[in-house]
Amino acid sequence: MPPIRFSHKLIMTEKEFTEISLTLGLTFGISYMLFIVYKLAEESKAGKYGMMILFAGLGLGIFGFVAKYGIKLYLASQLA
Repeated sequence: MPPIRFSHKLIMTEKEFTEISLTLGLTFGISYMLFIVYKLAEESKAGKYGMMILFAGLGLGIFGFVAKYGIKLYLASQLA
């Protein structure tokens, strides 16, 4: 039986695929981290203040990642 041949046309470029999969992967990853932190805070009976501290730490990490992306876009537009 001969191998199945697909069309050699690409639906999207590698760059487009990478951008889409990175966005979806990070959205899922951040959502999962929020769930994990919530369960940790709930199981350890951290209270309102402890939960606020845990989510503030996670929020700073998320903000840092978004800021890095924004800075990268800004620098790319300035250098172009």
